[in-house]
Amino acid sequence: MTVRTDAAAIGQRLQQLRRERGLTQRALAGDGYTAAYVSTLEAGRVRPSETALRYLAERLGVTQDELATGRPAQLATELRLALTEAQALLAAGRPGPAGDGFAAVLERAEREEVAAVRPAALLGLGECALESGRLEQAREHFEAAEQLLADQPLPQRAAAVRGRAVAYLLSGELRYSCYLLETAIDQLNAAGLPDPDALLLLYAAVIGPYMDMGAHTRAAQAAELALALAPTATDPALVAGLHRSVARTLIAAGRIAEADASLARAQQLYQRLRLSSDLAKCHWMRGYVHSQAGQLAEAERELRTAREMLAVQQAELFTHQVDVELADVLRRRGRHQEAGRLLHALLDRLGPHRGAVHAAGAHRLLGLIADEQGAPEDAEEHYVRALSLLEQTGAAGDLADLCRLLGDLYRRTGRTDLALDVYRTGLGHRAAPGTTTLGPGPAQPPGGLTD
Repeated sequence: MTVRTDAAAIGQRLQQLRRERGLTQRALAGDGYTAAYVSTLEAGRVRPSETALRYLAERLGVTQDELATGRPAQLATELRLALTEAQALLAAGRPGPAGDGFAAVLERAEREEVAAVRPAALLGLGECALESGRLEQAREHFEAAEQLLADQPLPQRAAAVRGRAVAYLLSGELRYSCYLLETAIDQLNAAGLPDPDALLLLYAAVIGPYMDMGAHTRAAQAAELALALAPTATDPALVAGLHRSVARTLIAAGRIAEADASLARAQQLYQRLRLSSDLAKCHWMRGYVHSQAGQLAEAERELRTAREMLAVQQAELFTHQVDVELADVLRRRGRHQEAGRLLHALLDRLGPHRGAVHAAGAHRLLGLIADEQGAPEDAEEHYVRALSLLEQTGAAGDLADLCRLLGDLYRRTGRTDLALDVYRTGLGHRAAPGTTTLGPGPAQPPGGLTD
């Protein structure tokens, strides 16, 4: 339904409201206008001026917008309340019902032409799609939100940019994810708009693709800048997300105890805020920390907790990512059959355009299991499949590691020339750590946030 604001529609509303209140045309006109003018308006022959609209709305006890558009005065408030309820469902790890809530808000906002709440509803739908692993839909929702906010300052568009970048990251397009985030960070800093929440959101988001691309130095720099911004941020959920992202850089630097402490702080904030989806991801990351430290029983416990929480929340793609980590722990604990079943099951649900990095991780682990069980041909097949998937994503660190594994396999089976070729390929991926689509890393915010 299109909201009508033409003279005829306003005249009909004016007449209806006057009659509902038992007023004559002369009584409604009062001292400001004449009964004849009110009659002309009700007949739809002219459209009232803004001054007349305001005057007549006051006489009728409604808002000017309600008289001009027919929208109930409380509509915007009702829609914002519905948005809040949908956001609470999403925070509680219920993306299905949350998505229904956001969709209902968007449909009514479009029908009633309440533009102000449409971007927030689209952002919510995008986040629900991310949680459920529907990456193409997520991108579409974030792009639509960006289009609606096109004339707004960049800080107001940061959440949509970040959402689109995460969707590309999860689908294996690491370089484009970096490009989106780096461009937004540079534009935000160059414009002299160092909004702390927007910058924190973008710096925390760029850590993930940097780490997956093997750009550990850049990830650490982004983490330092984000930590410097944290005291000025107004959203505690952002700060919690920062600690979770920073933990990845600490793990890469071998600072396991500090990483675990950072995750513990994030976990406390998520528990306080009742953000169960993010809390599940904290358990996942702590499982990874324990795994890196060789504490395999603790790692398995944390990862299984994360997996159960994410499965209940129907966060399918994130559940698959935890499966890769859990399978690695099971392999290292000598439970090869259990790990293999888990990996084969998730490969049926992943592919080149949906979790390519994690599908590659699954093939890598299946290759290791085959290698450890004395099946070099099966190991080679899985390693080659993993390489094919990773070459599409630019995940340099993982590519170098796979080249080492495949080169070792070729060398052990007497294929020295092939081994040398693969080793050289791996060294090529290691030769340019930190390279991204744009070349130089994003500039630091003005004002010297770090020393």
